[in-house]
Amino acid sequence: MYHGLLDITRYQTLAIANTRLLDMEAAQVRFRYQDYRDHGQKTMTLPADEFMRRFLLHILPARFQRIRHYGLLGNRHRHEKLARCRHLLGSAAPETPPSASTSPRDYRDRVEALTGISLRICPVCRHGHMSIVEDLARARRDSLITDTS
Repeated sequence: MYHGLLDITRYQTLAIANTRLLDMEAAQVRFRYQDYRDHGQKTMTLPADEFMRRFLLHILPARFQRIRHYGLLGNRHRHEKLARCRHLLGSAAPETPPSASTSPRDYRDRVEALTGISLRICPVCRHGHMSIVEDLARARRDSLITDTS
């Protein structure tokens, strides 16, 4: 019987639930799986290294995000559906945080809020206001490469 030797839940994946692991004995892992062709559950036994290889295929690389919210929590109608659920359950809508209504409008405002340094004031004299005098076009990459033939 499976005794928690392999705690799969800490990998935060839906590849296989711990309840589907039946046994781990003599470097063999026995687990239950759904066979959609025969419309039933079956049992499979694999060597531990092959089981881990297949399991690790389902773990996303670093900085990747699994898309989990669909249906009720899907982005398109989330606010309407959650409002309807709150209405049916008789609960109040959550309060909006005060910082959301007073959020800075521009990146310069955000930098000033975070660091206390204004990007709108001249960095040399600290009195005048910075203003755009001219926009310089980016240099084309092919013009930087000279013909050496």
